[in-house]
Amino acid sequence: MIPEWLTVAEEVRVAQSAGRPVVALESTLIAHGLPRPVNLETALAIEATVRAAGAVPATVAVVRGVPTVGLSGADLEFLATADGIFKASRRDLAPAVALNRTAATTVSATTALAHAAGIRVFATGGIGGVHRGNHTDVSADLTELARTPILVVCAGAKSLLDIPATLETLETLGVPVLGYRSDTFPEFYTTGSGRPVSARVESPAEAAAVFDAHVRMGGSGLVLALPADQALAIPRAEFEAALTAAEGMAKTAGVSGPDLTSYLLAKLAELTNGKTLTANRALIVANATLAARVAIALLGRA
Repeated sequence: MIPEWLTVAEEVRVAQSAGRPVVALESTLIAHGLPRPVNLETALAIEATVRAAGAVPATVAVVRGVPTVGLSGADLEFLATADGIFKASRRDLAPAVALNRTAATTVSATTALAHAAGIRVFATGGIGGVHRGNHTDVSADLTELARTPILVVCAGAKSLLDIPATLETLETLGVPVLGYRSDTFPEFYTTGSGRPVSARVESPAEAAAVFDAHVRMGGSGLVLALPADQALAIPRAEFEAALTAAEGMAKTAGVSGPDLTSYLLAKLAELTNGKTLTANRALIVANATLAARVAIALLGRA
């Protein structure tokens, strides 16, 4: 049963009733992760990719106080072009609703709303995690995955995070981390972290089987990590130099807390002459394709 407080697009409802696969998509990428007009172009490309792979896309946001799964074209354009769009993690959903805000949803908020709509697969760029230099700053993405049964397809965790600490936290929380045709955990748009995943899978069917078993045995979320195209991956030394410079700019500007990630991503795009933007767009499109295939495979197990 879909709760009364949640609006689900007619196309998504029809797909679910007909037993067709649906893939949830987050909206922070649109409002806070990419510059204009690349943000709207990428959002539309992601949805088109999901459709081309045989599934129905369901981009998630809070629209004028209404949690919504499956945005219209007008909603996507508004998120991409309006100023002052709120950024909502799981914690922020109630204030966004009660105060009639329009909010782009992070991985944690998207996970919660997608699950409430009955969606089992979600595609994003990279998940949040443990921040470098401050291990008390842990993304709500990780705790939401620990309590919500959803399979998240991503390109690992964002490169500006502490990857070893993030993986340790996921292990502590009981969240399996699968490498898609990879033995190591990808690191968003840089070359791989070299850190081992908990298991490797070779196909969407294998990923679906592991997730199905995990949930049947009382587990919750699962991360399926797809390495970025190595032709677009940024060499680690180049990325680290850019990140150090971006962090210095953030400190000088007094940027911290929820605004820090968006600020750093914008500065990284400038400092790498757009390389991070190109890689980011490519990896989220690839993740969306894989997510659709896994959603199809999951339906085959029903």
